[in-house]
Amino acid sequence: MNLRIQVGDKLAKAVLYNNPTSQDFAALLPITLTLRDYNSTEKVSDLSKRLTTQSAPNGYSASVGDLTYYAPWGNLALFYKDFTYATGLVSLGKITNGMEAFNTKEAVIVKVELE
Repeated sequence: MNLRIQVGDKLAKAVLYNNPTSQDFAALLPITLTLRDYNSTEKVSDLSKRLTTQSAPNGYSASVGDLTYYAPWGNLALFYKDFTYATGLVSLGKITNGMEAFNTKEAVIVKVELE
């Protein structure tokens, strides 16, 4: 599945992977979220409901552009820096274009929708 992510006047594109957690996230779309900076590594936002982690691995090592779900907190996390393995982190997809829109310490409001 392909995503459009509107960040102010900038547009980013992403691909969602074919797994149960990504499909659960896609069911929430379209969605508008405020992504706030966390640990100078990622942008995070709470979701309106917890996503399934059925068939998900125990954790994941994130890299720049990874769109993930952090199951222990129930939030979406978009990494703009590489990160080590984290238990409970599930890969949802990857930003394929427009990653520079997230390279700020400021919170950003995004609208995420299927393309």
